[in-house]
Formats: sequence, structure tokens, C-alpha cells
Amino acid sequence: MIFVTVGTHEQPFNRLIQKVDQLKSQNKITDEVFIQIGYSTYLPQNCRYEKFISPAKMQVLIHQAAVIITHGGPSSFIEVIRQGKTPIVVPRQAKFNEHVNNHQLIFCTELQKRDFPIKVVTNIEDLAEAIRAEKDTEHPKFRSNNQRFNQNLETLVRQLF
Repeated sequence: MIFVTVGTHEQPFNRLIQKVDQLKSQNKITDEVFIQIGYSTYLPQNCRYEKFISPAKMQVLIHQAAVIITHGGPSSFIEVIRQGKTPIVVPRQAKFNEHVNNHQLIFCTELQKRDFPIKVVTNIEDLAEAIRAEKDTEHPKFRSNNQRFNQNLETLVRQLF
């Protein structure tokens, strides 16, 4: 299964939803697809969808999906990474009226440059190839440094007092 989420931002993200629906209709995607479409106005014809889903349902879908495609909002793709998967991230762009500016594009591109475990797709025409590549790639599990950071901080604080 492929899971797509566009988050809860109030501007439509029709570009991503239409592309996934088109790829499904052309059999370039043969997997089952579920899309969380948010405020988008395009309604998929070839994929299951809901406007909004609960955080619990999102976690289940991420767990079940072989490929996860998200917008560039960190809370969406961080959850995917937390579950040990590599998200395909399609940042919303201002030139398509998907967001007020290009902060998602700038942020995600910078994370990818720093070897953060995401695959950024800036040209929607590259999405089919990104999906194919993701299905064919086995990724090492992402390891967070949060626990080590917190332990080091706690040690430092104890030393100060």
C-alpha cells in the first residue's frame, strides 16, 4: 500500500493528489493507495481517500504502507522516520499557491543535503521514479540521538548543581 498525506494546511495541495491519482489510473502505481487530502479540492477517482484522519489512524497507515508520500511539514515526515521508514517528501510551493512561501522546499532540501533520511521530490514529474526507487531500496533504520542528547544534558545539569 502507498499512503499519501498532505497535512492540515488550509491551502489545497491538488498538484500532489492529482499526480498520484493519474499514476494510479495509468497503472504506473499498481499498489492500493490511500490519500489524506485535507483541504484539497481535487477528489481522487482511482484512490481511496479521506479529508482528515486521526493521529492514531495515521500511525496505522504509516505502519502498513510500503511507501509513504508526505508534504514538507516536519510533523508528518518525522513520524514516518520514527517508524523506521524513509518518506518521499513533496514540499508545498508558493508558485502553485500551495503555501504562503517556500519554507517547506527550503527546509526539506537542506535536510536532504545533510543526509537526513528523506527523499525530496521538487518536480512532480519525478514522483513515479521516486516511488519505484523507494520500493526497490532497503534503508537502514534511522537512529535518533534524542536519548543520548537528553542523557548528556542531564549529566551536565547535575554537574552544574
